[in-house]
Amino acid sequence: MSLLNILTFPDPRLRTKAKPVAAVDGAIRTLVDDMLETMYDAPGIGLAANQVNVAKQVIVIDISEARDEPHVFINPRIEVRGPPVETDEGCLSVPGFYEPVTRREHVQVEALDQQGKPFSLEAEGLLSVCIQHECDHLEGKLFVDYLSNLKRARIRQKLSKSQRVRA
Repeated sequence: MSLLNILTFPDPRLRTKAKPVAAVDGAIRTLVDDMLETMYDAPGIGLAANQVNVAKQVIVIDISEARDEPHVFINPRIEVRGPPVETDEGCLSVPGFYEPVTRREHVQVEALDQQGKPFSLEAEGLLSVCIQHECDHLEGKLFVDYLSNLKRARIRQKLSKSQRVRA
């Protein structure tokens, strides 16, 4: 396994729409393992493949306190349900920023697991929010897109400045 580089906003590659995985093979399973290692190391609770510059529909999530209950979603399809709920969201691609975002309380997801087997999951609460957040990444959308233009511009400016300082 190896750590992958996480792209940070405003990197235009984060806007790439992910393509469906044609077959869950060894390369995809390795990608999943590397994404999990990267997510845990960051540390984070979710990661989409396009955040590590791989335009494939692959998501990993682990909201457990012990960080030992990973969820893998390949080619996820979601149906959002329930009332809206506002939570503070952060993102490994937008480091250091947490802003309120409104999502739905429940989600029904159909996907493939790491072995390529189809499964269905009904999620609520934090897991539901994470699934919606990561599925947005697969569409090239970031949580900052839910913010005002002014807030998004300020975040872009601060992250661009910090990236120039590090370079």
